[in-house]
Amino acid sequence: MKAALILSDGSTFFGSGFGYPCEVSGETVFNTGMTGYCESLTDPSYSNQILVQTYPLIGNYGVQSYSITDKFGMPLHFESNKIQVKGYVISSLSQPSHWSCDKNLDEWLYEQKIPGIQEIDTREITKRLRKRGTMPGILKISDDIDIENLKEKLTKIEDSDEKNLVEDVSIEEPMIYNRGDPNIVLIDCGVKFGILRNLLARNVSVVRVPYNYSIERILNFNPAGVLISNGPGDPKKCRRTIKTVGELLKTGLPIMGICLGSQILALSAGADTYKLKFGHRGQNHPVIDLKTKRCYITSQNHGYAVDPKTINDDFEVSFINANDKTVEGIRHKKRTVFGVQWHPEGPGPYETGFLFDEFVREVNKYANK
Repeated sequence: MKAALILSDGSTFFGSGFGYPCEVSGETVFNTGMTGYCESLTDPSYSNQILVQTYPLIGNYGVQSYSITDKFGMPLHFESNKIQVKGYVISSLSQPSHWSCDKNLDEWLYEQKIPGIQEIDTREITKRLRKRGTMPGILKISDDIDIENLKEKLTKIEDSDEKNLVEDVSIEEPMIYNRGDPNIVLIDCGVKFGILRNLLARNVSVVRVPYNYSIERILNFNPAGVLISNGPGDPKKCRRTIKTVGELLKTGLPIMGICLGSQILALSAGADTYKLKFGHRGQNHPVIDLKTKRCYITSQNHGYAVDPKTINDDFEVSFINANDKTVEGIRHKKRTVFGVQWHPEGPGPYETGFLFDEFVREVNKYANK
């Protein structure tokens, strides 16, 4: 079936459709990861986005079964319970060959009503996005494609920056994962399963709460620490979360923020955030620890960053991106309160897993006061 991707700068790309035949619109972004397409597709941080995958071998190991779980009962090869992207753009769809393959990528997208386009120059699209920045796009799979009509629709697409995308991916009621002591409250702004796994692997219990939970309800769980998760969209739209985290800063609890959670932490402490031209997405982003000067390779998926000039005197920049020198981490100067822009839980490089160790160690100290 025919397929077309139209970007707001007028660029039009034709290819072959796969997945579910339909029309979707959203912000078009790219990912440079070599593996982990199942994890990327189910990452809530990609909600409302059309994802362009630059690596050519996509679909080559198929889609594993959700019945393959970790020791905590969560699906091992996914970051949430469904595909989160609105559309998928790849160079070519590979036929799977892997012992754990349950279905191919085409079947999975069709089941979840997600359109995809292949036989398209994803490198050229990526070059355009790098030059002009992320931009709205429309992806359509149909035997009848009216390009002029699609371009007209494109001028009327609602700006995704004006939406609170977090409310669509956060849970509605608390979920409790009993593993041990003490309790950590995880504020769910679109949390990845990988973050839950890393906390539970360190023998703590996790209380996962909605993004708009009040401080009173959070403290009712008697937490010894709070983690603010990753998630999609503009962090400034999470006004209730920012307010709650600002109140939590006064309690003395250890606090950790990951990706969007780090931006929310910065905003709650009076700093400002801004949108990056095309974001950081992929599994090979180098970050530098400003204290040790050591460089780590990290997995990233974010479109916003913290403005270093607005960070107050209680905090300092702890990590920067080695490529563009943007802020990759902030830390309180006297207390265990810190955030990082990347994903220490992966998928991809796991060399910054020590951040979970540090956080849980301080949580245990707080609990044993």
